[in-house]
Amino acid sequence: MSVSDELMARYYLLLLDRSLPKQAHPLEAKKQLAFEIVQTYHSAAVAKKTLDEWNARFSEKRLADAELPEFAAREENAVAIVVAAYAEAFAIAKSRAEASRLIKQGSVQLDGKKIGDPKIMLSLCAGQVLRLDKTRAVRIL
Repeated sequence: MSVSDELMARYYLLLLDRSLPKQAHPLEAKKQLAFEIVQTYHSAAVAKKTLDEWNARFSEKRLADAELPEFAAREENAVAIVVAAYAEAFAIAKSRAEASRLIKQGSVQLDGKKIGDPKIMLSLCAGQVLRLDKTRAVRIL
């Protein structure tokens, strides 16, 4: 989805050997391009599953239905949990200050509810979904 709308016509020609449909909405054109690339290298079933997963997670924001990395339940303050989730689930080192900023901005959510206080103690339970930012979330074990 990070391909600019201007480059989509070139991507269609290079990767699919055809022109971008003239009336195609940029988002739909990108989804179609992704679908056809996955279908080429895997199968139609895998491409369909991938597209459905993307729609559930990003378009419809149904994280409960999406495949997510798992993160062990624990009881700590919000900042410590966010730092640990990034490290364990995504191998990304976030500082406590970065985690605190994400929480204060409202990016961090537990089961769809924003966590606004970085110092709050959280008690995570199996099955919950912790959203860390716009593109990353984990399922609690």
